[in-house]
Amino acid sequence: MILDFLGNAHRYHALHRLFPLAFEFLRTEPLCRIPEGRHAIDGDGLYASISRGEGRSREGALLEAHRKYIDIQFILKGIDTMGWKSREGCLRPSGEYDPVRDIEFFEDLPDVWIPVQPNMFTIFFPEDAHLPLISSDRIDKVVLKIAVESAM
Repeated sequence: MILDFLGNAHRYHALHRLFPLAFEFLRTEPLCRIPEGRHAIDGDGLYASISRGEGRSREGALLEAHRKYIDIQFILKGIDTMGWKSREGCLRPSGEYDPVRDIEFFEDLPDVWIPVQPNMFTIFFPEDAHLPLISSDRIDKVVLKIAVESAM
């Protein structure tokens, strides 16, 4: 897991061949004008999901993890207090992995809670279970999905 400000994104370009394109999208697009939903950037290898809405409480929320995609979660408005736990440390799955949606859920509690502010991003790799959208206020965010297999 990585937490940083968009101004430092260049430090992470070497981690994946599509990271430079992902961060360029965050810097150059008028993100506040893009409608909610999925937006292709580089086919299924890189796409953005825009969401705007009220946060949720920690109670009943589940950790999630992905196998096929890396998440870059960028906050536009609000504070998203995200939970994190190593996927390896998750011992209480909640249902089966869904390969179509590339998601699995865990009933374990996060080890760490991180308040992520506007202009900050997190990077969650497949080994990172995470619990986003925790807030008592509105959160506007962009989640970039980067296919792990497109790393080369």
